[in-house]
Amino acid sequence: MIYILLCKDKAGHLQTRLDNRPAHVDYLNGLDTRGVLRFAGPFLDAQGKPNGSMVAIEAEDEKSARAIADADPYAKAGLFENVDVRPWNWVFKKPDAA
Repeated sequence: MIYILLCKDKAGHLQTRLDNRPAHVDYLNGLDTRGVLRFAGPFLDAQGKPNGSMVAIEAEDEKSARAIADADPYAKAGLFENVDVRPWNWVFKKPDAA
């Protein structure tokens, strides 16, 4: 099942995001290599600066999805104010390879 990780950054933590971005990207690349990552990207504030993330992953259940979210270097660095883990059904414009 696909789970969406909706991650909201703590206010004033842009530098934490920037400092941990290489490790975060490596982590997502690893998930992609294992066939876990579906898509991902940051939310942007009014100035175009990242202030959160949306990550779609394939997981067996919510507990597994939460474990993937918790292992993200951004989460480990304390970047997120909260992470909402929600099951999701991809209906429209689903790529053939997804």
